[in-house]
Amino acid sequence: MEHLAWIGLSQSLFGALLVGSKSNASLPDKILSIWLLLMAVVFLSLGLDIRSNSFTTLTSSFLLFNPLLYLYSAGSTVKGFKLKWTHTFHLLPFIFFEAYSHITKIEFLPGAYFERDGEFLIRIIFGVVNIASWFGYTAVALMLIHKHRMRLKDELSSIDSMDKLNWLLFISIFYTVYWIVLLIVSLTIVSIRSSSLFPMVYNYAVLLGMAFIITYYGVRQREIARFFREADAESESINEGDENMRHVNVERAIRSFMEEERGFTNPELSLQSLSESSGFPRYLVTEVLNNRMGTNFFTYVNGLRTQEAKRLLSSPDNKYSIEAIGFECGFKSRSSFYTFFKKSVGMTPNEFKLSALRQKDV
Repeated sequence: MEHLAWIGLSQSLFGALLVGSKSNASLPDKILSIWLLLMAVVFLSLGLDIRSNSFTTLTSSFLLFNPLLYLYSAGSTVKGFKLKWTHTFHLLPFIFFEAYSHITKIEFLPGAYFERDGEFLIRIIFGVVNIASWFGYTAVALMLIHKHRMRLKDELSSIDSMDKLNWLLFISIFYTVYWIVLLIVSLTIVSIRSSSLFPMVYNYAVLLGMAFIITYYGVRQREIARFFREADAESESINEGDENMRHVNVERAIRSFMEEERGFTNPELSLQSLSESSGFPRYLVTEVLNNRMGTNFFTYVNGLRTQEAKRLLSSPDNKYSIEAIGFECGFKSRSSFYTFFKKSVGMTPNEFKLSALRQKDV
């Protein structure tokens, strides 16, 4: 167990250094670096407790992990999010219980958790605060990640796993499952009044794994905020007839750039670049796409790419490979091409090509 503490300390410090020293480190990078530094403090505290034979001192890494998961999610997905000194209030429960447990030397023995002694009330409060912290912060983090992933379809034409924060979603879901398992195991140990310290060993082992995962993906994660510029100012109110005419002009400009100028073939195409090319503000382009054309930016652009891919795949004179056709049509990767094509057409590009050429031979 002591080895786990020192490995965790080393990994967390190393991770904080790697993430914090990224060139042009963004706000989420700084939050992640702070997150790893504070995880290092948790592992250091564990190591010192073991050395002083007070390993069972009541302590909780959850009260640290929960708010930092939320702060990193907010920093990565909320436009204009800034760290303020008031955000330190989120860490007060962790600081309070950490200080209280080391001053009073209150022990965390699962089998005696509900013993009616002098520390019974503080243990109950500790448990309630931990559960409320986990449920509240994790729920908000998952909501922010979900809203971000939905929003990407109105902003980008090519979306990869790092843009979607897949790793952070995985951590949030895994952390939720881990918490439920830990809660069930802990309640079982309490009910049978066992002296097993498995919950604590399990907790710190998973925390060490989290430190590795957070470091690996934190270093790779690029800044997402670059996609989301401040929303355009709303235009002055106009009458319904003028508004309809304006929407017609916007749709015409969109179709001209996308279909006649083949703007969809640019794999880096975004709502911002479409706005600049069409000459209309982003909010108006989004409004026309959603309300007049009945689609969103992601679906519209990749639908055009798919139509072009179908044309090339069904041509007997085409000499491109299937992957090359995907790139030629604007898809950023083979996986995104195959995924969207099959979802849209109902078959893979290869199956469609064979079917189209077979029909022409009949």
